[in-house]
Amino acid sequence: MTTQAPPSGGSRFGFRRPNIYYGWYIVVATGFVMTIATVPLFHAMTLWAVALENQFGWPRGQLSLALTLTRIEGGLMGPLEGYLTDKLGGRKMVLFGFVILGFGFLIFWQIDAGFWPVAPLYMFYLAYLVMAAGQGMGSWVPMMTTINNWFSRRMASAMGWANFMSRGGALIVIPLIDLGINGSVGVPFTDQTLNIGRAIGWENCALILAIVIFAVAFPLSYLIRNRPEDMGLLVEGTAPAQQARRGAAVQPQGLTAQQAVRTPAFWLIAVGHGMTSMIILAIFTHLGLLLKDEGLQEYAGTVVILYTIMSMFAQPLGGYIGDRFPKRIGLFVFTTIQASAVVLLTFSSELWMFYSFAVIFGIGFGGRNPLTTSIRGEYFGRGNFGKILGISTIPMNGLLLISSPFAGYMYDWTGTYTVAFLVLAGFNYAGGVCFLFAKRPQIPTSPEATPSVPTTAPAPAAGDDS
Repeated sequence: MTTQAPPSGGSRFGFRRPNIYYGWYIVVATGFVMTIATVPLFHAMTLWAVALENQFGWPRGQLSLALTLTRIEGGLMGPLEGYLTDKLGGRKMVLFGFVILGFGFLIFWQIDAGFWPVAPLYMFYLAYLVMAAGQGMGSWVPMMTTINNWFSRRMASAMGWANFMSRGGALIVIPLIDLGINGSVGVPFTDQTLNIGRAIGWENCALILAIVIFAVAFPLSYLIRNRPEDMGLLVEGTAPAQQARRGAAVQPQGLTAQQAVRTPAFWLIAVGHGMTSMIILAIFTHLGLLLKDEGLQEYAGTVVILYTIMSMFAQPLGGYIGDRFPKRIGLFVFTTIQASAVVLLTFSSELWMFYSFAVIFGIGFGGRNPLTTSIRGEYFGRGNFGKILGISTIPMNGLLLISSPFAGYMYDWTGTYTVAFLVLAGFNYAGGVCFLFAKRPQIPTSPEATPSVPTTAPAPAAGDDS
């Protein structure tokens, strides 16, 4: 781990404080940001869906439409989020995004209040749109851009550890939401449940989440520094004084957004990312409902927790592989594992089969996650990463918006998820092939650039990541 500055000596008690490169604090902050912004909205959607179906009796196609609306919002807002991130920096974006996200959960809390002029279903849609706008502005795009600004050689590992922390946070947040909604949670690898008594209900869970989000918005954003240059550092801790002694070097400057969209790699990565994420969005909505159909509703949160645990430990593994081997090959392997897990899920009817799905799915989902983002940093550079990442959400979200309602409406039509999940698994396999064929484009260099550490990850010796 690189140091932030030369050691300044020990403390007055004789202990030397470790000099840790500040980029690793950014990684920790990213883990907290992603936990709070994405876990209650997306990973816990299957818990909200069961609770809302039980209370309102809405058809599953209508329930899953909420996530579709978030993808429409994401496709429209993605380029703006990327532009604002490059313009304002991740620090301000997280603060603004969390404030909007908190208001979204307040609306969600009151969707059944009598003073709204429309039905609860439409207030549910509005709440998810507002929450998605806040989550998009304040989590993935700004934080991945910030990590890309701070890291080069170990970018995939940094993203992997950030996602590791996020999954670790999910292991706390998901059981708490499950306990709050249902008053019980299943014990992994058993048919037993842990009961705490009376549940507080999904509405009060939403209110508590809103309060927490408002409370942490400013402290979390305060920890974020947009670029190492803001602290007199360069990528991965190379100090300006050190660089001056080494002399100027030719530095990869990265592609502009216009140049990036003209490369085959941009479209193969964006489409591959969308295809391999379609099933994830469908599972976020329908997994709990599928377990309910099999008489295993009380284990929905447990299955989510189990694949989250596996995903958590697969994140740094994916980052490690991505820093040492071609990222496109790693992506192909992990997405194939993920798709195979979905095939198993399609034919699952016993609890042990759902647990087996969770283990395999977690490995594939977790391993691919840091690679889908870090490959963009390696291929397209540092200077316009936010814009490029934002633009790539357009084709991604075009695919994502059809996945969850497709599964819901196919269920309403056929009474089963079999056809829908097999079709989405097929898209998942195809997305892995897109990654495999995404070759790295050439990045222009500038001889007057001075940093000695490249601002894009160098090609690993063996060749080449939601």
